[in-house]
Amino acid sequence: MTTSEPSGSEAGVRYEQDGPVATVTLNRPDVLNAQTPAMWAELVDISRKMPGEVRVVIVRGAGRSFSAGLDLSVARGESDSSLPVLARLSPEECAERIAGFQEAFTWLRRPSLVTIAAVQGHAIGAGFQLALNCDMRILADDARFSMAEVTLGLVPDLGGTKRLAELVGPSRALEICITGRRITADESDRIGLATAVVPAGELDGAVSDLAAAVLTADVGAVAEIKALLAGAPLRTYEQQDRAEREAQTRRLRDLIGAE
Repeated sequence: MTTSEPSGSEAGVRYEQDGPVATVTLNRPDVLNAQTPAMWAELVDISRKMPGEVRVVIVRGAGRSFSAGLDLSVARGESDSSLPVLARLSPEECAERIAGFQEAFTWLRRPSLVTIAAVQGHAIGAGFQLALNCDMRILADDARFSMAEVTLGLVPDLGGTKRLAELVGPSRALEICITGRRITADESDRIGLATAVVPAGELDGAVSDLAAAVLTADVGAVAEIKALLAGAPLRTYEQQDRAEREAQTRRLRDLIGAE
């Protein structure tokens, strides 16, 4: 077993690894894991340093909530990444800065990884988008989602809008984003946001069981399946059929060791 903690863990993110399973924990429970650019930089650093042996990444929040979203005390200050400072940048510089923030979330979509969000309590704004960037979301029955950016006059910009629209449809996604309302675990289960909902006391066990099930599957097949499904909405039936044929050909050749 290997367990490690990056030197930048003071940014509020803890990394642990047990063989092929890595756990990334937002670790600011005193502020309900409100997120900062420093946390995002740490998530990017983790993604770049993660060993190739990792197959499953579990994302969770310490304490009673997954994440209350953007830390408004930082966002409204005068740091290099605060909202007022971003607003004064040129459009190109602002977009580039946001692209750096997005990287903290979008690496969770890598075909080589299966990513699981373990969500308890509130997952608001950036917290909701972090969960959306994961492949699967296991919710405790006290979980609450909210896309609250609209309450600040902002839009969701951390890679969550496409996945949200794919999961619940564009009409429901629009309603969720423009109202910023709270979505209960039961509703999340009903509309397709949740992979599963379990009692709060069973969340850790359910996530561990899912990770173990993923690890029983062939690593090459898992990567190909994830890529097939991720690309499916962009392809016609004919294109998807072709993608399946090509993926299966690669798998067959890999399995027999063909050059």
